[in-house]
Order: sequence, then C-alpha cells, then structure tokens
Amino acid sequence: MTIGVLALQGDFDAHRKRLEELGAKVLLVRKPEQLDEIDGLVIPGGESSTFLKLLGAAGFEKLKEFVRVKPTFGTCAGAILLANEVENPKQEGLGVLDVRIRRNAYGRQLESSIREGKFANAPLEMVFIRAPKIERVGPAVEIIATEGDDPVAVRQGRVMAATFHPELSGDARVHRAFLDLVKECLVDDTCGMLAAGPSLPEELKRGLG
Repeated sequence: MTIGVLALQGDFDAHRKRLEELGAKVLLVRKPEQLDEIDGLVIPGGESSTFLKLLGAAGFEKLKEFVRVKPTFGTCAGAILLANEVENPKQEGLGVLDVRIRRNAYGRQLESSIREGKFANAPLEMVFIRAPKIERVGPAVEIIATEGDDPVAVRQGRVMAATFHPELSGDARVHRAFLDLVKECLVDDTCGMLAAGPSLPEELKRGLG
C-alpha cells in the first residue's frame, strides 16, 4: 500500500512522518503522473488558491480524476479543495465533498489555537491554523469528528476531510482511519459507494451514535 502526499507546499512532511510511523509507504507527489503510483492521497494544509496555481490546468484535471476513484484525505486547505462549495471568497475546487466550507473562518494565523474535540466519542487534540469552517453538510456526508457543535472532520464515500491539522498532534487516530479506508478500498472496489452514504468502521459508528 502506497500513500501519496501532495508535496507542492504546506506541511506535507509532517503527514509523511505520521503515515510512515503507522507503517505506510509514502510517496511525495510533485508531478501529475505520480498519482498513477499510489493507492490513496493526502492533500495537506497550506494555501488552497496557491495549490490551484501550482497544479496548473493539466495537474488539476489529473487530480480531479484521481479523487473520484481513489481514497483522498484533505486537511485544512486540502479540505477546501475537496468541497463543492467554498466561501470567503468563492473558489473553484475538486467538488467531490458535499459541504459548504468557509475559508479562514477562525481568524488569522496569530489567532490560531489548540482545542479539544471529539473523534469516535473520545477526546482529541485539534490544532487549528487559519482554519476553514464547515457550514453545511450534505445528506451523504458523515460527521466523524466535532469541536463543540461544529463538524471538523467528515467523510463521504472514499473522501475524508478535516478542518484542523491532525498531523501536528500526538494522536494518530485520524490518519489511521484514513489508512483503514485505503485498505478497505484495495480489497473492495465498491467501498464507500453506497447510495445511502459511506460506511464507517464499527468503532466510529458506536462513538458517533
């Protein structure tokens, strides 16, 4: 199993280290053709509009094809890219996640913070840096983590997204959940494709019930 981390900008190396700690083989993706070599992709934080510029038209189209067929996990700016509706300002994206997300909803970098939220009904340290906010969640989207009343991590089919930075905390559960999703899809081509929405590991079902 090979996991790609989009390495155009942002905190991609922290994701690489976390995934390797969990036993995954990691490829830093800098060219569109490298997407053919991986089983799942992490799109890290950074600046979402800069990602679009660095990808270019051909890279954007290749990435758009990938996220529709293989597991993808976006954090912060990566979550913005995956959303089908972006505000503050409006922005084109990959459109595979049925959420409305507002950029920089929690303030400037100096106002960033570490908070405690819940993942699988257990406390989880969450690092927010110029974080977006999920303002609307579509009917096929599962909320898998919350901070207060706000959804901060979601899943729809083969796509996961978090508005915080799980790679910057000492807790590996969010990345482990993504690796479990990739493993599921390697053995079952229909994973996450049910009309009623994505299936979740039993641990998450119990925790969010």
